[in-house]
Amino acid sequence: MGHDHAHTSQTNRVRLTVAIGVVAIVLVVEIIGAVLTGSLALLADAGHMFSDLAGLVIALVATVVAARPATDRQTFGYQRAEVFGALINGLILVAVAISVVVGAVTRLVGASPVEVQAMPMLVVAVIGLGANIAGLLLLRPAAKGSINMRGAYLEVLGDALGSVAVIVAAAVILLTGFAQADAIASLVIAAMIGPRAFVLLRDVVRVLSESAPVDTDVTEIRRHLLETAGVVAVHDVHVWAITSGAHVFSAHVVVEPAVLQSGGSGELLDALSACLAEHFDVDHSTFQLEPAEHAAHEDYPHL
Repeated sequence: MGHDHAHTSQTNRVRLTVAIGVVAIVLVVEIIGAVLTGSLALLADAGHMFSDLAGLVIALVATVVAARPATDRQTFGYQRAEVFGALINGLILVAVAISVVVGAVTRLVGASPVEVQAMPMLVVAVIGLGANIAGLLLLRPAAKGSINMRGAYLEVLGDALGSVAVIVAAAVILLTGFAQADAIASLVIAAMIGPRAFVLLRDVVRVLSESAPVDTDVTEIRRHLLETAGVVAVHDVHVWAITSGAHVFSAHVVVEPAVLQSGGSGELLDALSACLAEHFDVDHSTFQLEPAEHAAHEDYPHL
């Protein structure tokens, strides 16, 4: 498992590095295009692109830090650095959304519309969309296994949708001369950024608050453990995640007297650990085996 995790981390770093290069180039193109065309939507997309770039850099740093081995001080290692990276990404997205809304509303309520060069705006937006699609294809394979990589993927996805909004706005201006389509497209971009930021921050809060992972059913885990030969009861069950895909489990397991008397504790521990790893994707599990009389006088019994 250690080799697989190291290989995955290395692959993620390569994907992020390439994506950073692509996004950086397109960011420069969009900023220049926004200045030359006067497009707020293009500038908003560039601002979103900047947040993508910052987020990708943070994600890359997080994957490097998370790969560091555990120590006596950091007993679970540094995997949670990925969660803090996702937290920063989410906050950046919120800041970008607010700034875009303010700029768009200012233009919409202004006395006269700002002139926008629609054709160059369209060309730059198409280039941005192409780069975003390339970034999505690059990051998508890693997005399911890491909250950090998912955050990076969601940022690029939102930016791709933002490029589509800019393209539509440019087409409307070219065909109808309705210059305010540019500010409206900016609001659309902000509306797309907000929900993504919420989802990402929600997932971060779940991890940091040590809630049970969404895809984990504690009742089902308890039922599986109770079906193991020699197990009488299961209590003090705790399930949480260090980061996405790194679930941790602990429980007190009341066993039949014969298990402890016959020296079968080792085999039972192997069976319990295998059950969690195979059925619930939990690689790190800790069990306290105890006789029934011990559970009866615990000071703080839990479910």
